[in-house]
Amino acid sequence: MNKIEGLIAAAFTPFYEDGSVNKDMIPLLVDKLVGDGVAGIFVCGSNGEGPNMTIAERKLVAAEFVKAAAGRLKIIVHVGHSSIAEAKALAAHAAEINADAFASVAAFYFKPSSVQNLANCMEEIAGAAPGLPFYYYHIPHLTGVGMDMMEFLQLGEGAIPNLAGIKYTAPTLQEYQSCLNYKKGRFDILYGVDELLLPALAVGAKGAIGSTYTFAAPLYLATMEAFKKGDIKGARESHAYMVEVIRVLLKYPPIPGQKAIMKMLGWDLGPCRLPLATLSQESFDEFYNELAELSFFEKLGVKSKAWRY
Repeated sequence: MNKIEGLIAAAFTPFYEDGSVNKDMIPLLVDKLVGDGVAGIFVCGSNGEGPNMTIAERKLVAAEFVKAAAGRLKIIVHVGHSSIAEAKALAAHAAEINADAFASVAAFYFKPSSVQNLANCMEEIAGAAPGLPFYYYHIPHLTGVGMDMMEFLQLGEGAIPNLAGIKYTAPTLQEYQSCLNYKKGRFDILYGVDELLLPALAVGAKGAIGSTYTFAAPLYLATMEAFKKGDIKGARESHAYMVEVIRVLLKYPPIPGQKAIMKMLGWDLGPCRLPLATLSQESFDEFYNELAELSFFEKLGVKSKAWRY
């Protein structure tokens, strides 16, 4: 698999009101993202509530996304789990359904004790689907595992033959840049902090994975296009706008808040699963009004009012 350029949307998993998986919504969501111009979809990650789903549900969701994509964009399946054995089973399944790549976080209950231990764990998981490109998913603020990623690449390049790179979701841009430049850019290091997209582009990023790309990809693509053309002023202005949107978003729980945005845009992806709590109607309305004050819906070409719960 060649290095990914452009945006990968970390998609939200649609649920019915009773909490069951709404697989019928997945093809519609994929069509939307194809239309938005993203390069791929990251499935069953943090925003997809992968850790909140059963193994059977994760397999179902991954298979439905691959089927709906039909080769129009890349599907990267997140297989991380507290149990290495379960992660391996999910990895093998990703290969069976012909996903384009797979990724895994570190175990987040019994955590790796060293970079070598982390590399050993990823070697086990990656080895369950040796024919698929594998990305380590570095997201220390959620896993509690924040280790030296340069050392991980040094250890991983020899031990993990299908190691494609890292999904790097941390604000440490200096380390991110070092990973990008390791062995003259040997690995694909995809950036994962949406509000730092422009700084990441400045240090060499070509591809990024993020949750807000699910609903605002055209606005971020405008930033990327301006940067590519050397229009730094335009890139700054475009990026600064999304930073303000995210400042509003961060007043609310991130994943329930973003599912609420999707509903405001006409995409009812259902509730979140506990311990994530769906926004109350009061919070939903307040959030909608704050986004409206930023002309957010107009910028996305949406004129309809918010859907009510």
